[in-house]
Amino acid sequence: LLTRLNIAPLPNTAGCRTARDTVITARLAREALGTNWVKVEVISDEDTLLPDVCETVTACETLVAEGFTVMAYTSDDPVIAKRLEDVGVAAVMPLGSPIGTGLGILNPHNIELICSRATVPVLLDAGVGTASDAAFAMELGCSGVLLASAVNRAQDPVAMAQAMKAAVEAGHLARSAGRIPQREHAKASSPAEGLVSWM
Repeated sequence: LLTRLNIAPLPNTAGCRTARDTVITARLAREALGTNWVKVEVISDEDTLLPDVCETVTACETLVAEGFTVMAYTSDDPVIAKRLEDVGVAAVMPLGSPIGTGLGILNPHNIELICSRATVPVLLDAGVGTASDAAFAMELGCSGVLLASAVNRAQDPVAMAQAMKAAVEAGHLARSAGRIPQREHAKASSPAEGLVSWM
């Protein structure tokens, strides 16, 4: 059915807690679905759903060596993101905030730093709560935004999906257009030349 509809599956190792379990899950998915693509998620604990970055790097090293095209869910740590890129992942997927929280991007500096250093796509992977979060991710330099909870838990998922699409497009366009430099003091936008003096 997926082939007939021209839909490419992306297996996900969500729920795995170790590199070993992640590798086994990816191998099973490749055999069952006939794809080398995999999204690697190695979760540290159920309360935070934060990634276990050590196990993630280990799993990604193994899977890349086995010919997988790996997209890696990770923290917002630029050092870990670079390490994942160095082991050969196809995309780095840092969180904006913990999965399902809708808190948005808690550390925009790190997300922008990851984007500026990366030579692979950077996809914001978690924490998006509304369309402005998606636009902000694109403005920071992300190549895309992965959405789940923000859409499927919205009061009107279809409308939220439409809002997210527009936000990603707007954020990408704003990034491409180039924002004005941020300043400490005001700077008039109207010219001062030619003003009438009343003195």
